[in-house]
Order: sequence, then C-alpha cells, then structure tokens
Amino acid sequence: MAGRYDPNPFEEEDVNPFANSRAVPPASNTRLSPLPHERAGFYNDRGATVDIPLDSSSDWRKKEKELHAKEAELRRREQELKTREDVVARAGIVIEEKNWPPFFPIIHHDIANEIPVHGQRMQYVAFASFLGLTGCLFWNFIAVTAAWIKVSNVKIWLLAIIYLISGCPGAYVLWYRPLYNAMRTDSALKFGWFFIFYALHLAFCIFSAVAPPIIFKGKSLTGILAAVDVIGDSVIVGIFYFIGFGFFCIESLLSLWVLQQVYMYFRGSGKAADMRREGARGAMRAAI
Repeated sequence: MAGRYDPNPFEEEDVNPFANSRAVPPASNTRLSPLPHERAGFYNDRGATVDIPLDSSSDWRKKEKELHAKEAELRRREQELKTREDVVARAGIVIEEKNWPPFFPIIHHDIANEIPVHGQRMQYVAFASFLGLTGCLFWNFIAVTAAWIKVSNVKIWLLAIIYLISGCPGAYVLWYRPLYNAMRTDSALKFGWFFIFYALHLAFCIFSAVAPPIIFKGKSLTGILAAVDVIGDSVIVGIFYFIGFGFFCIESLLSLWVLQQVYMYFRGSGKAADMRREGARGAMRAAI
C-alpha cells in the first residue's frame, strides 16, 4: 500500500523541455502564475453604465416660464393685429386679395361671398358682358390683322391694338368695378358712375356693330358695313368681319339687358332718391 504522503502518480508535471538541465534541477516543479481576475462584464457593453444628466426642478421651471412668456407675446401680437384690422374696417379701407383669374391673379373678384344673393345673378351677367367685350375686341384685332395683311393698311391695325389695350382695362375701371362696389356697398354715387360709363359702353358696342365709314372707312372695327366693304377684296377676311359683327351684336343686346336690370334694381331699392339727395347736397356745397 502506498504511503499516505506519497505523490500522485497521475499528476502532470510542468516541465520545460527547453530548459537547461544544468541550471534547473530535474526535481524542481515550475508553475505559471495565475492571471488576475477580470471584472464581470468587461467584454460585454451591456454591463457598462451610462450617466444621463437629468434636469433639475429649477430648469423645468425656467423653461415653463419661457413658454408662458412666448405664449403671452403671441397673444399680444394677435390682439394688436385684430385692433389694426378693426381700425382699418372702421375707416372704410378694404384690403382685397387678387384672386382672378386663378392661373394669373390680377384683380379681386368674389361675387359669391361679397355680393348679396338677390343681386348675384345680375352681377354675373354684367361680368359676362365685360368678358364679352374683351372677346369682341380680341376677335376684332384678329380680323383687322387679316385685313391689314390683305389690304396693307397699317393704320387700321394700330387702331385695333389701341381698342384692345385700352378697351378691356378701361371697361373694368370705368363701369364694371363701380357696379361691383355699388352692389357690395349699396352706394348711390357708384351706381350713378356706372350708368354714365355703361351708357358709353353700349354706344360703343352699337357703333362697332355698324362700323360706319368715318375713321379709315370703318375697317378698324368689324361691323356690318366694314364686312360688306371688305368681302369684295377677300372672302376670308369678309367672313372674319361678319363673325365680329355677330359678336358685337350679341354684346350690344347683353349690355342693353344689363343696363335695364341694373336700373330696375336701382329704382326698386330706393337708391334713386338717395342719389338725388346726395346730388343736392353736393350742389349746395359747391354753391356755398
């Protein structure tokens, strides 16, 4: 039986075969020093802690005060804007946003929201009359251009350009816009302004439909007399003139209907008496 303190025969000995046998005795037992213990989670990021700074209660209170101050400033500006709008409205100044035509707004036009319901139909027909005049003058320019090419008279072409350039803006400023404002504000003076210039518009449409040989033999306008005169030189140009004559006839009839309807509305609403009183006051002020 082996002794109690005999060495374990199965225990492995750490013997370096390259060690110098002379320097180290064969019986010596060399062991490696153990590695130091590593901290748990050293190779795992989940074990790392992250310091997240938390705002103190004073910081939250400071931010809350800033938000309240901004809210008060917005309310103050909103109140100032509302006050200015009220002052402008009381002064009678209307800020109008250009919204027509939709693809290139150049004028303000909103019959559905600004004109009373009982006058909207009449206003739409008046607007159709304005657009009809624009179409008549544009077709007149095309027909006169064709006549200029055939007849070689540049003066009638220049007159057609003048009619087109001055007629459309002039009609809007002189009679359509006054009617629009009169229907919106029930102003008797604006109704009177409309009647004066719309009567001139009607006279121009009738004159254009006839086209008497007064200015350059009347060929600057596509009337019936000019159409008869031109068709002898060119059938195509004559057809253009006859189409223009039809346009001016339709425009004349439509304008006559608008004038009648506006006058009936004007008399029925009692604005005629108001206009007479305002005219009498103006004459009295002028006399004084």
